[in-house]
Amino acid sequence: MSQTYKPKKRKRATTHGFLVRSKSKTGKAVLLRRRRKGRKKLSV
Repeated sequence: MSQTYKPKKRKRATTHGFLVRSKSKTGKAVLLRRRRKGRKKLSV
């Protein structure tokens, strides 16, 4: 068995990063919700 999670900074940013979120309509909604909730970090 190998471990499932093998972290990579580039991959993490390109899938869940701020720029990616800002591009799509749903991503913008995610950012908006997190801003409303008062999250310290909006995305990765």
